Amino acid sequence: MSDTIREAILERFLRYVKYDTQSNPASPTVPSTAKQLVLLEVLVQELKALGLNDAFLDDKGIVMATLGANTKKANVPVIGLLAHVDTSPEMSGENVKPIVHRAYAGGDIALPDDPSAVLRPAELPALKACVGQDIVTASGKTLLGSDDKSGVAVIMAVLEHLIAHPEIPHGTIRVAFTPDEEIGRGVRPFDVKRFGAYCAYTLDGEGRGRMDAETFSADAMTVTFQGFNTHPGLATNVMVNSIKVASDFVNRLPKNGLAPETTADREGFVHPMGMEASVDRTTVKFIIRDFETPGLAVKEAMLEKLARETCADWPGSSVTFDVKNSYRNMRDVLAKVPDVVENMREAIRRAGVKIEESRIRGGTDGSILSEMGLPTPNLFCGMHEFHSRLEWVSAHDMEKSADVLLQLAQVWEERA
Repeated sequence: MSDTIREAILERFLRYVKYDTQSNPASPTVPSTAKQLVLLEVLVQELKALGLNDAFLDDKGIVMATLGANTKKANVPVIGLLAHVDTSPEMSGENVKPIVHRAYAGGDIALPDDPSAVLRPAELPALKACVGQDIVTASGKTLLGSDDKSGVAVIMAVLEHLIAHPEIPHGTIRVAFTPDEEIGRGVRPFDVKRFGAYCAYTLDGEGRGRMDAETFSADAMTVTFQGFNTHPGLATNVMVNSIKVASDFVNRLPKNGLAPETTADREGFVHPMGMEASVDRTTVKFIIRDFETPGLAVKEAMLEKLARETCADWPGSSVTFDVKNSYRNMRDVLAKVPDVVENMREAIRRAGVKIEESRIRGGTDGSILSEMGLPTPNLFCGMHEFHSRLEWVSAHDMEKSADVLLQLAQVWEERA
C-alpha cells in the first residue's frame, strides 16, 4: 500500500471525528440521538460523489450503498462492509480536537487540554510497538472516536481506491453505516434481505491483525421481588420489605466466580447491573454471558433457584423473572459458512499481517447480524483505549486495515 491511501484515510478520519455522534441509551428515539444523522447524511453525499448513486439513509438511521462488480465472473458472492458512526455514552464526544503525532518517536504523550491525561508506552505495549508510525490522539477532554470512525474512514477510502483502480477485480460490495452500536440496538432494524449480501465484515476491531469470529452469547434478566408496604408505624408482622429481600438475594451471589471481576478467557458470568428499589417492589437487572449458548439457561436457572430460596426465608415475599435475548455467539453461525472466516484469514495473510484471532468477552453488531442471517465477523481498524480520553489510533494500522479489505475483495473474486 502507498502513503496515498494512508493520507486519504487520515484526512477522512480527522474530519469524521469532529462530528459529535454520541448515542444515548436513555433515549427512546431511533436513532437515539439526532446528531448521529448529521454524519450519516454527510456519508450519503460522499458515497454519491464517489459514484455510488443508490446510497440512501433510511428512517432508522442506516445508510446503505452498492459498489458494483467489475469482474466478468457471474457467481462472485456479494460481500458487505459495515461500520458504526456513534461514539460511547461513557465519554464526551463534543468538540473533539484530534492531534496527529507524525512519526511517533516514542516516549510519553501528554494531552494538551489536560496534562494529567498521559499515554505512557510503559503501560501501553501497543503504543510502544508503533514507534515511527503516525499516531492520532484526542486533546485530553474527550474521547477520540476511532471507535468506530476508523472503520468508517477505512471503508470510504477503500471504495475510493477501488473506483480509482478498476484493474483490481472484485464482485459486488455492499456498504452500510449504522447508528447506536454502543447501546446495542443500531442494527436491530437492519434489513438483511434488502442488504442482499452473502456475508459481511464489521470494521470495529482493535490493533493490527485482530480478527474476531467468536463472541459471548448474551441475555438480559430482570428479577422482581414483591413485598408488602404499609405505614411503618403499623408495620409489625405486616410489612415485607422487598429491598431487604433483594439485598439478601444479591448477597448470596457467588463471590469467587460467575462474576465479571472474577472470570476470564472462556468463563461466563452473571452480573447485576442495577436495582430499582422500593419497600413494595424491587427489581434487580442482570446481564448473563456465556460462550456456549446453552450455558445461559444454566446460569438463569441458578439465579431463579437462588431467588426462590431467598423468598423462602422472607415469608410473604414472592419473585418473578423476565429473560430477553440480547445477542448470540457469532461462531455458531460462522461455523456453517467456513469460507467467510477463511477468506478473511487469507486476506490478512496476503496483506503481510500476523493474524491475531481472539474471542470477544462481549458482543458486536456482527453478533446480532449473524443471528439475523447475515454472517458477520469483525476485523481490525486500529483503535486502542477506546471509550476514554486516552483513545488513540495508528494511521499505519488503518492503512493495513484498508489493505486487508482490498485483498479480501480479490480473494472472494478469485475463489468464486
